[in-house]
Amino acid sequence: MGKGRLEAFSDGVIAILITIMVLELKVPEGPTIAAFRPLLPVLFTYLLSFVFLGIYWNNHHHMLHATERINGASMWANLHLLFWLSLVPFVTHWMGEYHREAVPTAIYGVVLLAAALAYTILQTTIIRTHGSHSRLAEAVKDDIKGKISIALYVTAIAVAFVDPWISDVLYVVVAGMWLVPDRRIEAVVNPH
Repeated sequence: MGKGRLEAFSDGVIAILITIMVLELKVPEGPTIAAFRPLLPVLFTYLLSFVFLGIYWNNHHHMLHATERINGASMWANLHLLFWLSLVPFVTHWMGEYHREAVPTAIYGVVLLAAALAYTILQTTIIRTHGSHSRLAEAVKDDIKGKISIALYVTAIAVAFVDPWISDVLYVVVAGMWLVPDRRIEAVVNPH
């Protein structure tokens, strides 16, 4: 099967998720900086989630660029990823409203962890479809960055019950690791 519909559908879902998140933002209660200040945690969480969704959109695009075809298993694995990403607006709003609380901060991490695992499953499913010597398999190899991300998410979830701010820092670190598009795939697909 071709990959065009899968990519277009995924792009649409991610665009809708970003739209839902921005619609959850509230206007300050007044025209002053003091009225704006309480919204900073909400805006920070929105920005972080926007970056995460952008990272998934970007890396998903790169992964599919290195993919020649998909099958039914790939489609289901992609839906699995989209399910976890669809929870990002919910946990973003919850963590933004209760930014000093352990449970919303930990659940935010659970959703990010589940999305990372779902992305790994999708990647593995596509590699199985194309074989262990495919362009994607060659590009991601041992996926050390992915494994470090998962370890940081697990740590952030546990640390949320000690200090949610440390978890926030760990989430930012993971986003920072992935902010630049996955060059491993670009290097294999467009070797120059």
